[in-house]
Amino acid sequence: MMCGRFMSYLRSGLNTSSLIHHGTLILLLCLAASCISAQTSVLTQHNDNARTGQNTSETILKTSNVNVNQFGKLFAMPVDGQVYAQPLYMPNVSIAGGTHNVVIIATENDSVYAFDADSGGAPLWKASMVDTAHGAGSGETPLNSSTTIGCGDLQPTIGITSTPVIDSTSNTIYVEAKSTNGLNYFHRLHALNLLTGNEKSPGPVQIAATVTGTGDGSTNGQLVFDSAMMSLHQQARSGLLLASGTIYIAFTSHCDFAPYHGWLFAYDAATFARKSVYVTTPNGGLGGLWMSGAGVAADSGGSIYIASGNGNFDTTNVPARETGDTLLKLGTTNQTLMLLDYFTPQDQQALNSSDEDVGSGGVLLLPDQPGPFPHILVQAGKEGRIYVVNRDQLTTGNSHYCSGCTNDREIIEESSSGAVGAMYSMPAYWNNNVYFWGVNDLLKVIPITNGLPDFTRMSSNSTSIRFPGATPSISSNGAAAGTAILWAIDSSQNTPPVLGPAMLHAFDATNVLNELWNTRQAANNRDQAGGAVKFAVPTIANGKVYVGTSSEVDVYGLLNSGALAITSANSTTLTVGTAGSFTVTATGTPTPSLSETGT
Repeated sequence: MMCGRFMSYLRSGLNTSSLIHHGTLILLLCLAASCISAQTSVLTQHNDNARTGQNTSETILKTSNVNVNQFGKLFAMPVDGQVYAQPLYMPNVSIAGGTHNVVIIATENDSVYAFDADSGGAPLWKASMVDTAHGAGSGETPLNSSTTIGCGDLQPTIGITSTPVIDSTSNTIYVEAKSTNGLNYFHRLHALNLLTGNEKSPGPVQIAATVTGTGDGSTNGQLVFDSAMMSLHQQARSGLLLASGTIYIAFTSHCDFAPYHGWLFAYDAATFARKSVYVTTPNGGLGGLWMSGAGVAADSGGSIYIASGNGNFDTTNVPARETGDTLLKLGTTNQTLMLLDYFTPQDQQALNSSDEDVGSGGVLLLPDQPGPFPHILVQAGKEGRIYVVNRDQLTTGNSHYCSGCTNDREIIEESSSGAVGAMYSMPAYWNNNVYFWGVNDLLKVIPITNGLPDFTRMSSNSTSIRFPGATPSISSNGAAAGTAILWAIDSSQNTPPVLGPAMLHAFDATNVLNELWNTRQAANNRDQAGGAVKFAVPTIANGKVYVGTSSEVDVYGLLNSGALAITSANSTTLTVGTAGSFTVTATGTPTPSLSETGT
């Protein structure tokens, strides 16, 4: 017997008493918990610490049912600010007196919400990072982007920009939030109870550090992160990383306003003790850790990877002390950040002069590959040049940087400049393919052949999008035919002060020329999303797609999917006191529940 079919039968409301005949009873037994199909959580930015963006356990959405007739907008979850952080998803949570699939949403108004992922409605809970219950001082607020920062990048407020991370074992949400009391500026790391939104011990902690350096904003040979000017300008944009009991938080700036540096903090997740800090340009300036919101990446061996933006680079010392425009590999032994290896393009000086950041795009770690380079990463920045780097040895000997070279000898391979549009996003990976979507460019697909991206076989679709490009995500049921869908948000209408709607696309991931659906296909704006925000990344889970916008998270899925239709059933007659089962086949995708009728 198919348990899901049985539960669908029960949910349909058919009365079992009609099946009782002549002193016999058809007995229906099934445990509801075992009937709920396995679901994949999305607990961190772009799905996993390798930042692949793939959910390969999606059994509901298929290329055959994602179309304008069967798929569309189901409802919206209103929130109080822009949603730059990717929505996170956790199934089967015992919360607010019931069991819910839960979506966690963080906003630029310093709020965090928990919603029922399948029905929306009122929040299960809402928490404010600027109230005293969450460690803020009296009168603290998010920053006003116009009057406080003077930057139109985020409007109208700045609070939570980076994607939080969830520890499903302890039911803890880790969040970085920025606030002000009008005189001072605060960055805090919070630990929220997933079930209530309450602050958990030992949170929160104000993020602070002092390092030796003579760079921009220094005083008496020291850089102070939590000084008034530095804390005002620094912004956490990259998604948080949770790895081996440590929270990693990366910082850059608002609108390139100096002084700022690239700061990477390591905090113990259990105690909130600051364990380490790495600064990209302690004796220079800039070098922000931007990556357009992509999360800090980590491999299974304990190393983490991140790309810095334009800034000073040290051509004298090895290892370099200033690491602008650099792919960084840092060790984390004993929770101590240590520069293990790095790669800096040979044209770094030109890139820096022309504001062509390497670190505008996120880092993608590929699964283990055959051949001589089993561990590789791919990354591209504003130049649109794709770097393919051996993670086991980013360099040749000590040649981290080759000044005056005509090509980069240190790396495995690289594309030509402009192979993809400028990257203010990051690629996705699925089934030996890498997907890039740069600015003013088509969606590009690069197959992996013999363990390496094959640029000679790069293909594309026919749909171009403007700034900032898009970060794709992939849903599939493993590698099963007809299940792989590439999802991407066109947020090019993020043009303050008037924001046009975000546009969600769905393509067949095995043939990206085949667009299955987008939010503009249906009549009468049926599927229109809220106002576009930069760097938005869709979250796909359990048959639904979640899209962050300027004032809501829009939820898309199969239309009328809760309506059941019984297509076949057979009955079994049993003696009272014995157990048995029968099969019911139904269409629709409701959440299974157990009900009992009859005597």
